[in-house]
Amino acid sequence: MAQTAEQIQRDLLRPVLDPSRRAKPVIAGLALLVLAGFSAWMYQMYTGIGVAGIRRPVFWGFYITNFVFWIGISHAGTLISAILRLSNATWRRPITRCAEVITVFALLIGAMFPLIHLGRPWLAFWLAPYPNQRGLWPNYRSPLLWDFFAINTYLIGSLIFLLLPLIPDCALLRDNVTGWRNKLYSLLSLGWRGTQKQWHRLEAAMHIMAILIIPVAVSVHTIVSWDFAMTPVPMWHSTIFAPYFVAGAIFSGIAALIIAMVFLRSSLHLEEYLRPECFDNLGKLLLVMSLLWFYFLFAERLTTWYGNARPEIAVFWLTQRGPYRHLFWVMVGCNFVLPFPLLAIKKLRTIAGTFLASVAVVIGMWIERYLIIVPSLSHKFLPYAWGTYRPTWVEITITAATFCGMALLYLLFSEVVPVVSIWELKAGLREPVR
Repeated sequence: MAQTAEQIQRDLLRPVLDPSRRAKPVIAGLALLVLAGFSAWMYQMYTGIGVAGIRRPVFWGFYITNFVFWIGISHAGTLISAILRLSNATWRRPITRCAEVITVFALLIGAMFPLIHLGRPWLAFWLAPYPNQRGLWPNYRSPLLWDFFAINTYLIGSLIFLLLPLIPDCALLRDNVTGWRNKLYSLLSLGWRGTQKQWHRLEAAMHIMAILIIPVAVSVHTIVSWDFAMTPVPMWHSTIFAPYFVAGAIFSGIAALIIAMVFLRSSLHLEEYLRPECFDNLGKLLLVMSLLWFYFLFAERLTTWYGNARPEIAVFWLTQRGPYRHLFWVMVGCNFVLPFPLLAIKKLRTIAGTFLASVAVVIGMWIERYLIIVPSLSHKFLPYAWGTYRPTWVEITITAATFCGMALLYLLFSEVVPVVSIWELKAGLREPVR
């Protein structure tokens, strides 16, 4: 790591003050792909929800799969950053902001999918409880309404948790730029002057938010799991879903963080800050979550097979021997078989090894969400009502656009503020790495 505060400041301000010209064509390409997804959504709104592959009996498909997936990805920043801050693990200093940014952007993308899934998205305000002349109020017993409150609470808390540590670095940028950017950073720095009183209040506020955000993050994906567990659909009505979803969210979130760090490290030349030790420690966390995920999967499948309830066993064999068997075994390979040796063997737990394992986990966790939703809906209790689901180009385009949108938001953010916290690295110059 850099040895002086001046070198840290110079290296981490460089991507903001002197952005690379190579980023412009990448931004333009990502923006075009996002525009393609937005155009597909406009086409769906104009033509009707029928252009999607949603048919009876599968009324949830790619859109709700993406909703659960992105809400899960959002757990990367909050939980990792908050827990590591509270435990005072000094190796987390270069990665906290990378993680916190993922939380906010993934929440914004995930929260879009219930709107995209609606045939009439302009009526989404009906979810909000507001006084109205009709005397109509949302159904508070609906888990979908619980999502509305939980995600908004989590988004507000995550924004605060992201903006608080940004204040000192925005003040530093304010003092190094002119024009409209000076006004922007002056607004974001909230009059920061670096006095002892300000530092004391900032540290106290960050500590309080770190404590508060952990139960909020856990409750959010618990409530998302209740969208499924509160219904009598085969394989959904299960008490294991809440911890299963939370563990899967942390699992996929850590993998997404590692992928983001690899691209930031190479594109912004942050090799001196995002060091192999960071990837090694995150790789260990990913290994633990892989084992925990496999335990939950085994417990769920074992109890279903042993119980042999007729509606559930039909869905069970769909994923073991039926048309979804290939996706199931790809999921197991991506989430456990491939990551386990790469992360358990120290010589393989390198930057490249953790990156490969993380890519596999992100793919596997998206497939897992799909396998939770589609097979259960396609084979409910009565055989005459069984059906199939095939995504259309509209759903595929919108799904691809969200991944491009995540990359675009991350790239734009890295050109506005440092993705590695400058003041935290300066504060830890003389502290031993733990």
